[in-house]
Amino acid sequence: MRWLLRSAFGIEASRRLFLQECASLCFSLFAAAICNCLTFSCVITVAYLSNEFPAAVEPYVGQEIQELRRRGVKVIVCSVRRSRDSVDSVPVSAGETLYLQPLRVRQVLHAVCLCLRNLMLLGDLLLRVLICGSESPSRRLRALLHTWLGAYYALSLRGRGVSHIHVHHGYFASWVAMVAARLLGIDFSMTLHGSDLLLHAAYLDTKLKNCNFCRTISEFNRRYILKNYPDVDPAKIDVCRLGVEAVSRAIPVMRARPERFVMLAVGRLHAVKDHAFLIRACRILKERGFGFLGIIVGEGPERAALQLLIRDLELGSQVQLLGHCCREELDDLYSISDLVVLTSRSEGIPLVLMEAMTRGKVVLAPAITGIPELVIDGKTGFLYPPGSLNDFVAKVEMIRQSQANLLAIRCAARQHVEEHFNRKKNVAAFADVFLQRLNRKVQCQTDENPVLQQI
Repeated sequence: MRWLLRSAFGIEASRRLFLQECASLCFSLFAAAICNCLTFSCVITVAYLSNEFPAAVEPYVGQEIQELRRRGVKVIVCSVRRSRDSVDSVPVSAGETLYLQPLRVRQVLHAVCLCLRNLMLLGDLLLRVLICGSESPSRRLRALLHTWLGAYYALSLRGRGVSHIHVHHGYFASWVAMVAARLLGIDFSMTLHGSDLLLHAAYLDTKLKNCNFCRTISEFNRRYILKNYPDVDPAKIDVCRLGVEAVSRAIPVMRARPERFVMLAVGRLHAVKDHAFLIRACRILKERGFGFLGIIVGEGPERAALQLLIRDLELGSQVQLLGHCCREELDDLYSISDLVVLTSRSEGIPLVLMEAMTRGKVVLAPAITGIPELVIDGKTGFLYPPGSLNDFVAKVEMIRQSQANLLAIRCAARQHVEEHFNRKKNVAAFADVFLQRLNRKVQCQTDENPVLQQI
């Protein structure tokens, strides 16, 4: 009997121990599952929108995407239009790119319904478009179309878990991003560069008011924003500079007063780049017996007009339009150039000047916008008063005369770029600021926004 009782108690104790172990194991598995779900749901998903991606003239977009992905952010690359650049000409970011064009008919109709169902939600934006401000009727009509395109974009992002939208440039894509973010119930931010702020700032007051934060590329731009948009909170405007890759090779020895002085200009053939100014300056140099070769690299809508101007000024032997050049060809052109020039009417801080300076080249640029933050006159390069042909020509002649004595300026230019416009450091700094901003605002959400459940 005692033996039976002891056996029964032993079995009961073993059963209890077994149940405790099972309960402990189940709890551990349940806790691990909860942690995994929380970890998954807290992964930040950002939609990165640009007018056109990838674009050879905007390599920084892909570089920023790659850095954010390296830090664990899920980035959905979005573009309004498909790229006109060949895939070999630009570093394409890994992963799928979500293109808004060509439009899908069914989604077009859904976007119209989404706008109509959310007139109250979009009311302040529609009021700004239709009544407030001094924009032209055609501009207002385009803004209405961009509002609809924002609804279309929101539908494209539906079900992707996007918690934030970032857009490059303040052109129409920033309005599209703003509307989509409003409909999705999330934040958006934007990067302002140059002409999008200074020349084509339609509805920028509304975009700055509604964005969670704004990144711009120069101190000049930040001061301009705060001066011209005084209602904007200064705390939401960050300066994050662009940059170029450092060059390790030695600075080449410059030719002392070469018989043919080579000037290189790189940029899209657009009116804002004002290559016509350079061509007219070349005519003055030719009349003064100045031996030179002017090389203009780039493509764009002004090509025919520039070719005609070159012919009319009889500069066919002195000025060449090379069109688009690949990276290797551009490196060769930098190596043979004596002076890299910029003649733009408006700019951010041009990458071409940074590339030239890090290669130890002398640069000449107009004293506009944020350029003096890069080109310090007489220290890291040379500046001229914008629009002054005489000053530009005088600076070119001075640089040629003193070319053999400009090593200190060329070395200072490289050092300045490496310290303040280093691509690796600046992309990392951008990601730091970007994630700090997001971590303040983004909350984990597992449910889809109810606005989009209406359709």
